[in-house]
Amino acid sequence: MAQAIATYPSLDGRTVLVTGGGSGIGAAVTTRFAEQGARVAFLDIADGPSQALAETLSGAGHDVLYVRCDLRDIAALRAAVARVREAYGPVTVLINNAAHDERHATPDVTPEMFDERIAVNLRHQFFAAQAVLPDMQAAGGGAIVNFGSVSWMIGQGGMPVYTAAKSAVIGLTRSLARDYGAFNIRVNAIAPGWIMTERQKEKWLTPDGEAELMRRQCLKRHLLPDEIARATLFFASDEASACTNQHYVVDGGWV
Repeated sequence: MAQAIATYPSLDGRTVLVTGGGSGIGAAVTTRFAEQGARVAFLDIADGPSQALAETLSGAGHDVLYVRCDLRDIAALRAAVARVREAYGPVTVLINNAAHDERHATPDVTPEMFDERIAVNLRHQFFAAQAVLPDMQAAGGGAIVNFGSVSWMIGQGGMPVYTAAKSAVIGLTRSLARDYGAFNIRVNAIAPGWIMTERQKEKWLTPDGEAELMRRQCLKRHLLPDEIARATLFFASDEASACTNQHYVVDGGWV
């Protein structure tokens, strides 16, 4: 599989941190960076699939480390970054992938639920970046890729706090890019479309949803997690050396 895609020499030997890297899009991202020769650490709370992924990739000769971390706990996030740094050295690529798109109706949202949805979909992106930016400054550069969503762009309903958080990813991305560009640190965002992870197929894909997807996408097929992973490789690599402060939509032409 590694031979089927582009090779990015600039990623070889880099320390890469992926949040939510144990399943779905995150697992594809973790796998592709490992195949590029990077030292990949990923954070997750799903022990079963995460441990299986780490064992599979390590067994194939890749440098992969799974660190269990609830990203809603900022102290735990900071401790996890410190553990990654101790194991693999300074982090120079951060992929802020973790999110949770659980549906919720506006009347049902309490202040506590609102804060929890922001914590799981937005807040950790800022604090993960804050934790690794000194590494990137000391190294003379780095790359951060924040994952947004097309949900707010297409006006999707049924999860207002999630869509609010994902739209805010763009503001975070542009602000960090402006503040840290002088240190040769690039910050971009990727907005995936409807990517057919196992979770999406099990929980949200219906015949009506399938018909709507095929009507609105230019590409009349399902999009796969690996297609997001391959775009992520490019923006993290030196091939994208002039790309920063931008929002890239990877959705098969829905938006």
